Formats: sequence, structure tokens, C-alpha cells
Amino acid sequence: MRDREAAARIGIILYDTVEPIDVGGTVGVISMARRILPNLSDAVIAREAGPVRLAGGLVVEAPYGLDDAPDCDVFVVCGGAGWPEASRDPRLIAFLKSQPAERLASVCTGAMILAASGALDGRTATTRRNAAGAEPKAPLGLIAGVANGATPVAAAVADDVVVTGGGVSLAIDATLYLIGKLYGTDARDDVARLIEYDRAFAANEAALGHVAA
Repeated sequence: MRDREAAARIGIILYDTVEPIDVGGTVGVISMARRILPNLSDAVIAREAGPVRLAGGLVVEAPYGLDDAPDCDVFVVCGGAGWPEASRDPRLIAFLKSQPAERLASVCTGAMILAASGALDGRTATTRRNAAGAEPKAPLGLIAGVANGATPVAAAVADDVVVTGGGVSLAIDATLYLIGKLYGTDARDDVARLIEYDRAFAANEAALGHVAA
């Protein structure tokens, strides 16, 4: 594990209609974590650098596009209602295919985009467990039909080389889990306490589990 002063960078991949909570659960956690891990940084990446309209109308600025994305220790694909369109974006899929499996992760329905890229073929993975709105089927029930030989699990976090996080607010759990992989569980737990999420993190792990294949 890295020393707390060591540098690490986590890439956060956005697209139109990503849920704001996925941004808060990734970028927001990393921002707070810098109080303890001063050289941990994020790189927010979209198809093109510039404004990205999230679900609900919030607009955020992505400093990087896919073509100029910096090297990152891990790239996290966020979730949102636009995942079906994003999973058919040839540039995004090519970008994901170009990354080693151990550098890929997702939160919520970002897993469906990883599945479309082939990153979850033969792996254990998780995503949102319940259908939302007019969805006929929960995303967790769709993974095996998109990723060849994938095993869907209801979990807070699944780690089968590629790390996938469960739905919505479990983006926080997945980001903390990734911080633990980079800096160790002591640093992860200190960040969880800092953001007053330590009890929720423990409760979610007890109820749903952190599944390592």
C-alpha cells in the first residue's frame, strides 16, 4: 500500500444524464479525502472537455476529454439514465477497452457500460439492484445478458479485478473501497470517519457485503 503522502489519481468518467449523487459519491469523497491524503487527486473526464448536463439539469465542467485524459490509477464510470446511449458510444467503449482491467471500476449503472466494453466478461459484478421509474428490469438483472459469463451479485462492492459498486449512494462505498486499495484500510477508515460515513460503511458491508471473487 502507498504511504499517505504518495500521489494517486482517480479518473471519474461522466456523460450526459449521470446522476449528481454519483459525482458527489466519487469526486466529493476524493475532495474530502485530501484532508488526510494530500496527494490524492481526481480527473473528471467526459467524451469532450467542457460542460456535461447531469440528471436534473445540473451542469458540471469536465476538464478532460477522452483524447486528452491523463493517466490514472483507476477510471470510475458513473451511472445514470443515459447509460444505454453511453454503452453504444464507440469512443467511450474504445477508451475503456484500452485500459487494463485492474484500472477499471464503476458505480451504479456505470457497470452496464463496463459490461458493454467487455470488461466484465466472466467476472463477478454488481450494480443497482432495483428498477427505477419505467425500467422493466433492474440493471443487476441485465448484466449477465450484456457481459459474457458474468455473475451478478447484490453487493455494496464487488471486486473481481474490476471493482463495481452498487446503486446510487453506494458510490460512496465504492470510492472508499478504492481508496483502501490504494492507501490501505486504515486510511480508508479514517476517510470514512472524516466524512461521517464510518457507521454507514460498516452497515452496508454487513448487510450487502464486499464481494471479492
